[in-house]
Amino acid sequence: MATRREMEIIDSAYRAQLAFEEELSGEKTLLNMGPSHPSTHGVLRVILELDGEVITNLWQDIGYLHRGDEKIAENMTYTQFIPYTDRLDYLAPLANNVAYAYAVEKLLGVEVPPRCQCIRVICSELARISSHLLGIGAMSIDLGAMSVFLYTFTEREKIYDLCECLSGARFTTSYTRIGGLAHDMPAEFLPMLRQFLDEVPATIDETDKLLSRNKIFLARTKDIGVLSRADAIDLGVTGPVLRASGVDWDIRKAHPYSGYEHFDFEVPVGAVGDCYDRYLVRMEEMRQSIRILHQAIDKLPEGPVDVDDPKIVLPEKKAVLTRMEELIHQFIHVTAGVNAPVGEVYFSAENPKGELGFYIVSKGGGTPHRLKIRGPSFVNLQALQTMSIGHMVADLISILGSLDFVMGECDR
Repeated sequence: MATRREMEIIDSAYRAQLAFEEELSGEKTLLNMGPSHPSTHGVLRVILELDGEVITNLWQDIGYLHRGDEKIAENMTYTQFIPYTDRLDYLAPLANNVAYAYAVEKLLGVEVPPRCQCIRVICSELARISSHLLGIGAMSIDLGAMSVFLYTFTEREKIYDLCECLSGARFTTSYTRIGGLAHDMPAEFLPMLRQFLDEVPATIDETDKLLSRNKIFLARTKDIGVLSRADAIDLGVTGPVLRASGVDWDIRKAHPYSGYEHFDFEVPVGAVGDCYDRYLVRMEEMRQSIRILHQAIDKLPEGPVDVDDPKIVLPEKKAVLTRMEELIHQFIHVTAGVNAPVGEVYFSAENPKGELGFYIVSKGGGTPHRLKIRGPSFVNLQALQTMSIGHMVADLISILGSLDFVMGECDR
């Protein structure tokens, strides 16, 4: 039997539904899509106002996955929060780890060694390829292209093998640390990465052949969900969604971090801002990521992967077991966290979905006073209403797939 509180929530939802229906004019109807619809790619509820099958208005209803990550961060040390960043864009955990670590390091005023920076670039670009493979594969199966889904997921599985080799975990990696990495890459990682980079271009080319000139795919994506340059800027969207609308903005170029200024790559930009342009931008971004990864392998420097500061990085286990000073550093680091100075910082990285930013307010000590996460999926989802009004219900499937959001970032 439902509790009194549960009955109040159910009654409130029912009254809200009635209020929506009362606002409808003429022959318009109200349709709920989600939060368990396969094409919403997660627990997203979309309330549609329809005139026949034409969308006259819609409202995004989020919050079904909310976990309060920002408040959780304020009750644990900076290092303890790293596993929670895996669960933001859970399709690109390695990239989330990197962005958060750089934010805390900016607060601490430390710079990680060149080898660490290069390995972090490798992590971020692998995450980008993995995320785009899933985004294109999921969008394709939504539109009926089953073969593309199988091709892209086969390559994505190889990236998970690389993640497992690098971090010991396939999905929630938690590989980055404040001031460095959990450990250096194992000897077998680079040969595996080279083999993957030799194989994946064929799958990208095959996907291109299957979709880019496919009449059905073109009909479902061209001139569908157009987001103008002006609207994209006004709504604050970032990543492939912004660049597909003709805005040449990539944080790796505009505000380089992790040594991206030393890599040679292009930023793909669209012209129309429709679903097809968003697909093309992601396809080209994967090719550019492969280009970056080849350069990273060739120029990977030798040396340490952690900063030389025992108050930020855990000392070696052997030293902890044999020397008192290292034992004290280990105890303080684990129980109290790194001693951050008073201040506030914002750091953002170019994640697969867009700009992932962390705003940290510190009053000193090992725990943030306040932490705000700018999730790109949350911001990009604002554009759904602008992109969808005037289209048919079937077109909404294409638009949702082209946005390539993940609800872990929306419901932080």
